[in-house]
Amino acid sequence: MMYFVYILECADDTLYVGITTDLKRRIEEHNHDKKGARYTRGRRPVRVVYSEECDTKSIALKRELEIKSWSRGEKLGLIGKLR
Repeated sequence: MMYFVYILECADDTLYVGITTDLKRRIEEHNHDKKGARYTRGRRPVRVVYSEECDTKSIALKRELEIKSWSRGEKLGLIGKLR
């Protein structure tokens, strides 16, 4: 099963990092469903600004933690939006 690590840009210009096996479904949940993360529920709409595929859940979790540890500037560099 393929996993995706993704970064969302929220309506308040903050960034959210997560993992999923179904990116389309997960974004729909973030934008319209109670299954969306608590963080994003108050910051809708959200949009995907970056995603990458990982072969295993373990790799995806490690990559998610790595990206979450980065500064905002480093995340913006990854998605190509350095300001």
